[in-house]
Amino acid sequence: MFIASEKSTASFKDFTLVMPAVAVGNVGQLAVDLIVSTLNMTRVGYVHTDCLIPMAGNNPYATCKEDSEQIHTAAEVYTAPELKLAVLQIRAPIIQTKSKKFRQLITSWIKASGFSRTVVLSSSHAYQRDDQQLQGTPLRYLVTPSLLKMSADALKELGWREMERVPAFPGLADANSEPRLYIPGGGITKGLYTDSCAEDLPLAVLLLFCSEGDNIPDAFTLVNHLNDWLHLLDNPSQAPNKWKIPTSWSLLFGSGLPPALF
Repeated sequence: MFIASEKSTASFKDFTLVMPAVAVGNVGQLAVDLIVSTLNMTRVGYVHTDCLIPMAGNNPYATCKEDSEQIHTAAEVYTAPELKLAVLQIRAPIIQTKSKKFRQLITSWIKASGFSRTVVLSSSHAYQRDDQQLQGTPLRYLVTPSLLKMSADALKELGWREMERVPAFPGLADANSEPRLYIPGGGITKGLYTDSCAEDLPLAVLLLFCSEGDNIPDAFTLVNHLNDWLHLLDNPSQAPNKWKIPTSWSLLFGSGLPPALF
């Protein structure tokens, strides 16, 4: 359930929603961090649900001491009204047995809020790629029929590569088995996509094949890919410092080694 902030009168009619899937390397979440931080987006509310592991912490986008003392939670919504852009940032894992319930919550909220389109930023295990997926760019996209009607020309102009369907039983020559959509390590990505197709929601998935580790470069790659479509910034790839790294990333891998060890 979405709960608006006290001072907010948020209206999402005709806004574009960008949200991450909690997936391998947390690439989608890191990419959303860059968007919120760079565009200085305003928090307008949060999603209250028992489907996420509860968590709370300081402001991850703090720019001064006063900002840093604010409490932030597991799923929050930010907006940039001038761009008609809303972002849902998810900071905690989804409880495995409540994945379907969470997907239903999100699709219901998307429909009730009147978003013009939704973009899910995700990732998938690089080591589980099919042979055809080893070639070319590691970036892929998926789009529901509802959004394809609206954005077919734009997607064709971008020249993006659609996520390939893979054999249900690799290595077995079974002519009767249809290729399936397979996104290992993608969390709720596949489920949210198939739910949106069934609900006739305009939704796109942008994902990157990657491995666990330092996934900051992957986040820049994914957010630049998104920017080619939504034009949030002008030519960020020519000036990488245009994306503003949030202060919370300074402790992404913990604090430094204590000198007392040496």
